[in-house]
Amino acid sequence: MKIALLQYNPVWEDKEVNKKKILSFINNIDGVELFVFPEMTLTGFTMKSNEMSETIHGESFRFFSKIALEKSTNIFAGIIERRNNRIYNTLIHLKPDGNLVKLYRKVHPFSYSGENEHFNAGSKPAITKIRKWNIGLSICYDLRFPELYRKYGKKRSHLIVNIANWPDTRIEHWRTLLKARAIENQCYVAGVNRVGDDPKLHYIGFSSVFDPMGKELLAVGNEEKVILIDIDKNYVREVREKFPFLEDIKLI
Repeated sequence: MKIALLQYNPVWEDKEVNKKKILSFINNIDGVELFVFPEMTLTGFTMKSNEMSETIHGESFRFFSKIALEKSTNIFAGIIERRNNRIYNTLIHLKPDGNLVKLYRKVHPFSYSGENEHFNAGSKPAITKIRKWNIGLSICYDLRFPELYRKYGKKRSHLIVNIANWPDTRIEHWRTLLKARAIENQCYVAGVNRVGDDPKLHYIGFSSVFDPMGKELLAVGNEEKVILIDIDKNYVREVREKFPFLEDIKLI
């Protein structure tokens, strides 16, 4: 499967400008089965949850739906979702016909920054499908909690995706945890981070992909770009057959 990761510097809380930026990056990218965008793709990691939130089929959905249709591709993007009186940090999966396939609501709001005061926590993992690929979904701070990822390993996910706004001061944690999640679950792990600055933090990217043996297939530092990579589901099967470690999981 050919995937594209967009590592970019979103303009703070400006959805319209960020839409234009994204289109400028992906305009000439075709033949990709999956585009993955960072956490809170169109706003940055804002705590203005009430002001920036939308219903699941709001303006951000419509923007990414149009891309999915025009590019005939799957989209993973981050939105601030409003549902009734609750607000979530949400990852949406749109399929090539522009329709919503799956959503994942961040299970672990980042309490260190006060995210838990502005966003409700999701309550369950989410596995989506692209062809015969099983793909586990996660967002940023989730990466520190292997219990969530163990559920994806137990369900034999072939790829786990994490979309993030992960700051430079803890970037080695990001890189190490992505690798660990790949090794322990014997699958590909793709992490998409942003670059640039928001009012409080600095970001240096290091969007990365690790294979089922924990080999770093790519890592891109402080640069705005679309990162392309092909990954092979058969390799996941080969690793799991050669090293059947997942058979011994005991979730105690």
